[in-house]
Amino acid sequence: MFTGIVTDIGEIAKLTPTAQGQLHRMRIACVYDQKTIADGASIACNGVCLTVVGSGVDGDKTWFEVDAAAETLGMTTAKYWSKGTKLNLERALKIGDELGGHIVAGHADGIATIVKRDDLPDMARFELRTTRELARFIATKGSITLDGVSLTVNTVEDVVFSVLIIPHTLSVTTLGGWREGSEVNIEVDLMARYAARLSEMK
Repeated sequence: MFTGIVTDIGEIAKLTPTAQGQLHRMRIACVYDQKTIADGASIACNGVCLTVVGSGVDGDKTWFEVDAAAETLGMTTAKYWSKGTKLNLERALKIGDELGGHIVAGHADGIATIVKRDDLPDMARFELRTTRELARFIATKGSITLDGVSLTVNTVEDVVFSVLIIPHTLSVTTLGGWREGSEVNIEVDLMARYAARLSEMK
């Protein structure tokens, strides 16, 4: 479980396709204390919850390794990741941690495409398009997770929605690099998903 509050920007230092390209082993460099990263721990990478299979230290950088399997590669932007790709990272939530964003599972629902970027004074506004299946869970003033970042939805029109990114978020995440045509991982709000399911069962 996560909150959508990014705690580091990692960088893929090594990527090795295995199992005929159906599995990618990735080594991600970060600034986390290696002693706090246990094998089997969950770390959200651009909003995708991945399991640590090893960790270590190389110079002044900590690294950890994860495997992205076929399903993850098929439905998220992980299929495009390569050496040098920068990723928003978040450690799993611990009991007693501040819930600064919203409840995030780290199970990306799919991909949204940026259709417009407006640069404002110190801020940026993005319009994104998603599928009709996911759009029904997106509401104005509701929560959305994009590339692992907890954001508030500003507007929704059919399958297009917008978010406004404040200066702090632009500076501590990879969102500043988003451009028209960029694809990002999307996770809809769990509460919206459960509410829709309850409505369907009536």
